[in-house]
Amino acid sequence: MKLSLPKLYLLTYNSLQAFGWTIALFRILSSFISSRSINGAYASAGELICLLQVAAFLEVIHGALGIVPSGFLFPLMQWGGRTHFVFYVRNIVEVRELPSVFITFLVWSLAEVIRYSHYALNCLGNCPSWLTYLRYTAFIVLYPIGILPGEMWLMYQGIPFAKKNHLYASLFSALPFSYTDFIKAVLMLYPFLWLRLYLHLLKQRRSKLGKHHERKRK
Repeated sequence: MKLSLPKLYLLTYNSLQAFGWTIALFRILSSFISSRSINGAYASAGELICLLQVAAFLEVIHGALGIVPSGFLFPLMQWGGRTHFVFYVRNIVEVRELPSVFITFLVWSLAEVIRYSHYALNCLGNCPSWLTYLRYTAFIVLYPIGILPGEMWLMYQGIPFAKKNHLYASLFSALPFSYTDFIKAVLMLYPFLWLRLYLHLLKQRRSKLGKHHERKRK
């Protein structure tokens, strides 16, 4: 099967992301099994996850250019929230071994292995039905776990350390509020922003799985 240049590019990008997140998942689980502790998630996979997440900005560009039909707003929201999180953890050493880091990284890795594998196989026109179903169903459970006891809880736990370490103090020096004030505001807005994204994904699920079932009946 001959692929167009955009399809070949998307196949390469999604395959590399799927491979990277698979390695991250393997490292997290290997660390957990070998140490019988959830404290090593960042040490085992943190830098790799930072790299993969920063690289995911390409998905915002894909949407903006119309290479994919997702648009750029929701990819930008997800990228912005996750990228802020990984640099938050990266810059506050004291929070790296907290359970919330393990929960977040494990949930992200599971979700992204499914998502990118689905995208890559779709580029080939050969995605199995069970993976399509998993892609548009697993997030129902994974996303709330990743957000509540994962991302939000970690950011809350990190506020005293961010204040103590004067995190991003120079960047916020010209503003009428501090970085920790910004974090508190983000935590207040987080549930509303997340709910908007979650409802978008549920709508997308109804659309994608509905079309998938129609094709199967035919």
